[in-house]
Amino acid sequence: MSTISFPGLGIDNFTLNRVAFSIGKLDVYWYALFITLGMILAVAYCYYRSRFEGVNFDHIIDMALFAIPLGVVGARIYYVLFSLSDTKYESFKDVINIREGGLAIYGGIIAGALTIFFVCRFKKIKPLKVFDMVAPAAMIGQILGRWGNFFNGEAYGAEVTEGGLLYFIRMGLISSNTRHDFGTSQMVYVHPTFLYESLWNLLGFIIINIFYKKKKFDGQILFMYISWYGFGRMFIEGLRTDSLYIGVFRVSQVVAFVCFVVGAILLIYNLAKAYRVRQTAKDYDPAYPKFSHTTTSQIAQAAEQDTGEAEGDEREEKYTEEASDGDGESGEDSGGEEDDFKHYRIKRSESGENVDESLKNLFSSEDTDGNTESNENK
Repeated sequence: MSTISFPGLGIDNFTLNRVAFSIGKLDVYWYALFITLGMILAVAYCYYRSRFEGVNFDHIIDMALFAIPLGVVGARIYYVLFSLSDTKYESFKDVINIREGGLAIYGGIIAGALTIFFVCRFKKIKPLKVFDMVAPAAMIGQILGRWGNFFNGEAYGAEVTEGGLLYFIRMGLISSNTRHDFGTSQMVYVHPTFLYESLWNLLGFIIINIFYKKKKFDGQILFMYISWYGFGRMFIEGLRTDSLYIGVFRVSQVVAFVCFVVGAILLIYNLAKAYRVRQTAKDYDPAYPKFSHTTTSQIAQAAEQDTGEAEGDEREEKYTEEASDGDGESGEDSGGEEDDFKHYRIKRSESGENVDESLKNLFSSEDTDGNTESNENK
């Protein structure tokens, strides 16, 4: 049980039970319900985005069936490894007992991402397309998951300084965790870091979805998520009282800093690269101006058509030359007839008429005239 208040927002003391309901002797916690709801909504979001990315939703279901359970395993392993110095695990049962808490979001993200990557390789799907869908979906899980922390009376920050910038949103809390951390059973006014992170992710989710359909390259949404979440978590983690440490460094804060730097660099680099590609295409002077607004395949088809016409012209010239060589007995007179013959074919071709058909009609009419004159002479 936790007693909570938000005096700066006009919310007086109220009590929360971490147990939502019970089935026999089995208690179902609010935390589990929020996590489960986050998973369901995350999969639904991927379904919504799969049509835009052109990824079969059956593949998304296959990925979820592997990534979700392995993500939970990864989150637990991550937490256990970095809490060995503070927590005693007397048996394997203690290690896998997630009902008492102990899931680290970074471990879940790492394990889930690796699972999705290998499934994509197996199914021959571009991983970055899938990660662009999954990144905002993960934010949904994080937004809701932090409210599970709220019901557990955990994931809060240090005491708020009176008169400080965030004093108005201070959270009063009495729980077993505050009695352990602050050594008092009185209400302690702390930073509601669960709320900070939930709101930060909600804002990031809205911004990312505004830019989603305008993305310039596969992986842009992923890099936006990594840099956005890393930047916010880097500051929020510095306020918390339950951080995991390596020496004097907060593990999550260091990881958040790395995520922000790497994500920002990859995002800026690839945006600049995409911009250069667009500028190059914009400044390109097409060899076929009339095809400047057509697709590449259409231009290729046009080029093939022009090549075919050129080959046809060459065959026509060759035929004309052979015909003139065969009739070269008449000397200069035959040369004049040859020029007239070439001129006739070119003129008819330019007018779009069937040259061979026109020549056939011409020769048949000449033969008719010749036979008429022959009959008259007789």
